Amino acid sequence: MRRLLFLNGIKAFEAAARTGSFAAAGAELNVSAAAVSRMVHLLEERLGVALFERKANRLATTAAGRAYQSGLTPLFDALASLTAQVTAPSSVRVLTIGVGPTFAMKWLIPRLADFRKHEPDIDVRITTGGAAVPFGEDWSCGIKLGDGEWPGLVAEPLFAADLLPVCALRLANALKRPADLKGPTLLRVAHSPDDWPSWLEAAGAARICARGTEFEFYGQALQAAVDGLGIAMGIRPYIDDDLAAGRLVAPFALSVPKGMRWYLVYRGFGTGQRDFAAFRRWIVRAAAEPAVRRRGQRHAG
Repeated sequence: MRRLLFLNGIKAFEAAARTGSFAAAGAELNVSAAAVSRMVHLLEERLGVALFERKANRLATTAAGRAYQSGLTPLFDALASLTAQVTAPSSVRVLTIGVGPTFAMKWLIPRLADFRKHEPDIDVRITTGGAAVPFGEDWSCGIKLGDGEWPGLVAEPLFAADLLPVCALRLANALKRPADLKGPTLLRVAHSPDDWPSWLEAAGAARICARGTEFEFYGQALQAAVDGLGIAMGIRPYIDDDLAAGRLVAPFALSVPKGMRWYLVYRGFGTGQRDFAAFRRWIVRAAAEPAVRRRGQRHAG
C-alpha cells in the first residue's frame, strides 16, 4: 500500500521551502504563518529528519530539506496540471506559452498560422515571458534567452543568438566599413548594453561608442531602424524575416555570438501532455528550418 505521511505537512513544507518563508507559504495556503510552522514541525517529527535550519532572519533548508523539496515541487506541479486537464471541458484544448514581446512579434506570431494548420483544435495563448520573468504556474512552456540553466525546468535549445547590425537601405549605402559607423546613429537596447561594444570590438572598431536613442525592447529598436532612425544591433532570429522581406539590410557580414541561446523551457512532466508534445514537435522543426534567402542583405567588408 502507498504510504503518505501527513499530506498537509508535506504541502506546508513544500510551500515554505519554495517561497522561503512561513509567512509567504501561509498566504499561499490561506493559513497563518504559525500554522505552517506547526505543520512543518510535526512533519519533521514524523520523518525524524530536520528539514529547515531556523535562523534569526531567514529560513534555510537543510540538505535533506533541499532534496525533499526538489522532488516535491514537480510532483505538486504535475498534480495541478493533471487536475486542470481533468476539470477542463473536453472540447477546450489550451496551450499557454510564456514568451517575450519581441520574440512573439518577430518570430512566433508570424508562424502560428502554420501551427494552427497542423493543430486546429489547440487554443494558443501567449502571455508575457522573457528572461527576467519567472516561469508561470499556468504556462505549458516558455521561450527564453539565456544559458540554459533554469532550476526545475527542462531547457531544449532552439536557436543561436548571434548579433548583426541592421538598418534601412538608404543608411546602409553610406557604410562601407565598420569605421564608418557613428556613435549617435547606433540604436541601443537598455537591457543589453554589451551588444554594441561586443560587435564593435570584434569588428576592430572598439573606439566607437554607441550613443544613439535607447529603447526598452529589441522590437522597438528594430522598428526604429526600419524607419531610418539609425542602425540597430539585430539579434537572431528577430531579424530574419525583416532581412528576407528587404525591410532591413545587413551592411556588414560579421556576426558575433551573444553568448546565450534561445531555449524552449518546460517542466519535465509536460512531455506527456499531448498538446504540448504537438507544439514541441512543431517548434523544434520550425527552428531547424533553414533561413530563407535574404533579398535585402548586402555584405560590405
